[in-house]
Amino acid sequence: MFHQQRNQPAAADNGFLAPVLSDFLALAFGLGLGFMIPAHSAVARADTREAQNKAPIAAGFDDWKNGTGSPDDHLADNATWTIAGNSLASRTYHGREDFLANVIRPFNARMSGRLIPDVRHIYADGDTVIVHFDAAGTARDHKPYRNSYAWFFTVRGKRMVDATAFYDSTASNDFWRRMRPDA
Repeated sequence: MFHQQRNQPAAADNGFLAPVLSDFLALAFGLGLGFMIPAHSAVARADTREAQNKAPIAAGFDDWKNGTGSPDDHLADNATWTIAGNSLASRTYHGREDFLANVIRPFNARMSGRLIPDVRHIYADGDTVIVHFDAAGTARDHKPYRNSYAWFFTVRGKRMVDATAFYDSTASNDFWRRMRPDA
């Protein structure tokens, strides 16, 4: 049935195949574009959302590096912040003030100057923003403090509503034990 004999003219010769093929290609192309446009729009929306979520985090790290602010400036008042692992500070902090009072202020009180971050990369996927960075500074005992971090944020409305921090707990514990924040 599909085999054509030699002496029989091809269907295209009598004008049958060309319009059918043309209609088929037009339909396939139209359907293809119909499916591609929404997919492209969804990707564009995701890229825009991810860029919007990265922006306040990146700005906070830039401000921190320049000494004009901190990522904490974008932390929601009711945020949770979990320090993973086995460091002396490892637990979940409930609310911005709990985190600042029990981690940031005691940490800064142990420093003779600022801890300065060096961001390796900021990644975003949906509402999750991950910052991989190193930070270094000098403690009040004039010894260096260095650590590498990975902070995972959930961002909503340009505010960090949830955070999980990973870092070298050995370096952190050594720093935390060497001096008291009020000494």
